Amino acid sequence: LSFSGIFNTGLKTFPDLTKIYSSDVNFLLEIADNPLMTSVPANAFHGLCNESLTLKLYNNGFTSIQGHAFNGTNLDAIYLHKNKYLEVISDDAFLGVHSGPTLLDVSRTAIVNLPAKGLENLKELMAKHTWTLKKLPSVKIFLQLMRADLSYPSHCCAFKSWKKSRGRSVGALEGPFYKDYAEEYTDHTDTVYDKNTKFTNFHENSHYSFFFEEHGEGNLGFGQELKNPQMQDTQTFDSHYDYPVCGANEDVICTPEPDEFNPCEDIMGYQFLRIVVWFVNLLAILGNVFVLFILLTSHYKLTVPRFLMCNLAFADFCMGLYLLLIASVDLHTRSEYYNHAIEWQTGPGCNTAGFFTVFASELSVYTLTVITLERWYAITFAMRPDRKIRLRHALVIMLGGWLSCFLLALLPLVGVSSYSKVSICLPMDTETPVAEAYVVFVLICNILAFVIICACYIKIYVTVRNPQYKSGDKDTKIAKRMAVLIFTDFLCMAPISFHALSAIMNKPLITVTNSKILLVLFYPLNSCANPFLYAIFTKAFRRDVFILLSKFGVCEHQAQVYRGQTISVKNSS
Repeated sequence: LSFSGIFNTGLKTFPDLTKIYSSDVNFLLEIADNPLMTSVPANAFHGLCNESLTLKLYNNGFTSIQGHAFNGTNLDAIYLHKNKYLEVISDDAFLGVHSGPTLLDVSRTAIVNLPAKGLENLKELMAKHTWTLKKLPSVKIFLQLMRADLSYPSHCCAFKSWKKSRGRSVGALEGPFYKDYAEEYTDHTDTVYDKNTKFTNFHENSHYSFFFEEHGEGNLGFGQELKNPQMQDTQTFDSHYDYPVCGANEDVICTPEPDEFNPCEDIMGYQFLRIVVWFVNLLAILGNVFVLFILLTSHYKLTVPRFLMCNLAFADFCMGLYLLLIASVDLHTRSEYYNHAIEWQTGPGCNTAGFFTVFASELSVYTLTVITLERWYAITFAMRPDRKIRLRHALVIMLGGWLSCFLLALLPLVGVSSYSKVSICLPMDTETPVAEAYVVFVLICNILAFVIICACYIKIYVTVRNPQYKSGDKDTKIAKRMAVLIFTDFLCMAPISFHALSAIMNKPLITVTNSKILLVLFYPLNSCANPFLYAIFTKAFRRDVFILLSKFGVCEHQAQVYRGQTISVKNSS
């Protein structure tokens, strides 16, 4: 008997196959389209055949494969694809296997983890459209792997890192040294080693021996090194010796390959950015918290400008939270981001970070535009008190802004674009027309806001330069301050435009690695600068600070000076 098949039955339990005892060299068992079978039990194929066994167990109702399920077999290939309810393959499922498997197909299943034991002889791994498999076991266990067809590009980064750091071929040697090591340090399974493999003389030096690093949490690869017993130092295996040593292919052919939006690197990409981002996010958070505290605790009446400043400070504070979240995840996943990429980018963390950054950036731009329009309006109609903007008007305007920005930040969470396209969680997904329209709309809104801000400040400057407008000697100060405001707005707009255009074209104008420089140094520039330009550097804010400190017996003289100036201004008016 060389083939047996069980198709489209109503069986509720796995059939007893232990008494077939086939002597065929290549036995094929095919069990398919049995929706009521829910599990593959232990020893399910023991006694089926003594030679090579290929299992095609697809499109069934399996939810789990129990420990020792394949005990006593010589597995060649096992196909588990299209078992859409299959969630669990026991870590002990392949224990007791005499040899193999060399091919494992778990495509279109719901498994969350692959077994960490029994895959040492695996040469081909197939896990296409297995979106629940977000993390692979340590690549240390894939001693023979030659090809991997996976669901996520970041998983292929694990094999690239493995190759880059150590050189794969050393781990693939199955000579006497490796066998001795395996017998001493690995689980004593029935794995068969190739007894005919001879250890190749390594550059005529018989003192070199192979060893592995201890198994730890890090999944950077096998960790093979060469050690000369006559020397104290350990030498990293040099990859250009791979071919003389084993003469085999050493690259794992892995798909899908990392693309421009998801290169094989940490979130920050550069070491200096990892340091700078902490300085930037703490400056944004502390600066805006300070502004909010002073404005909200001031005993002065809440005016329209102060109300708008509070909104701006809150928006910039949210941007600081986004950078803090990104920096924290980068620190946690340093040097092994590929092991966490899918969990991060498809999980609630990245969605939260993306929501914060879109909401914060759009609310900040919106509030800056409203502040600019309010100042232009106040100067243009300075002699018309009846046309003055009241606090209730500002409340309605800002409520509309909050709702609009909240909706813009929410859309990627409900399927319009996505925050999971890149590790920095910006909405750069334009695979659908709706997603592309969303990115274009955000870009147009930001550009339009920048044009309005520039136009208003130019109009303000022209107004104060008018001889009929009594501005005294403040022209130069106003001009310089407006130049700084416009310049910082432009620097902040640049990365937004770059990212938006990159997403629209589906090809980065600059690499994602380089765009992270813009993200850290320019994207949050307004969030860091706004507390100083619009609040801390103003005379009214300093007055509030000194008056608050005077309540605790500090800076009482400066507070008295500001109180005197306030009283004199009121009397003159």
